[in-house]
Amino acid sequence: MAEKPEDLNLPNAVVSRLAKDALPENVNISKEARTAIGKAASVFVLYATSCANNFAQKQKRKTLTAADVFDALDEMEFEQFVQPLKESLALFKKEQKGKKEAAAETKRKKSDTASETEPESKRQKTEADKEVSEEKQKEISGKAREDTSQGAGNRE
Repeated sequence: MAEKPEDLNLPNAVVSRLAKDALPENVNISKEARTAIGKAASVFVLYATSCANNFAQKQKRKTLTAADVFDALDEMEFEQFVQPLKESLALFKKEQKGKKEAAAETKRKKSDTASETEPESKRQKTEADKEVSEEKQKEISGKAREDTSQGAGNRE
């Protein structure tokens, strides 16, 4: 849990941006009003979370679900927000599914491309390895001949 009450506050920048977006362009918000809105938003989130947690506990669960949050909003008498939130959640899930499918498609395409080019690159590597091996063998053979001829010269 939070050590200080201030730790439970929402970030001021986020609260300011949300408040600004909700008001007409020619309306300004004082620093005190932003602070009050931020504290009220924090209290609302904490209360909604507590109510949602009660619904989860009644069903002997430790994980809050969207249904728990919707039930909490009904209990808090904010039922007018439930339907717009359900629509937003459905849109969010649809966007996430689209992103997941796009990522899977990209991964599949990369995999297909890699598997098509892999045999060719393996062939090229094998041929290059053979050339290097042949060069090393010639080099080693040449050194061995030199050593042998030098050794024979020493015996004479």
